[in-house]
Amino acid sequence: MLAACNNAKSPDTAAKDLASADQSASKEVAQAQHDAQKDMSADAYNVAVAQADGDHKIAIQKCETLQGHDQQVCKDQADANYDAAKANAKSAKVATQP
Repeated sequence: MLAACNNAKSPDTAAKDLASADQSASKEVAQAQHDAQKDMSADAYNVAVAQADGDHKIAIQKCETLQGHDQQVCKDQADANYDAAKANAKSAKVATQP
């Protein structure tokens, strides 16, 4: 059933997935930055969230190269970092509102 869980990906597959996640993250940030130029008040938050999303995707792909417990610890840390980045973005957004 769950035999494939926490198994490391092959280096080639991991490299391709990492490159794909990196490219996706870059596009997401570029789009958010473009959108931020239209409405500077709220879009700094959107850029920060897009950056956090991209960083999270990349971190998860890096975790996929690990096995077992190390992989789970890595994913847990990536999730914690992601949650913290989103919280920081939200608090910065609240702080800049009139």
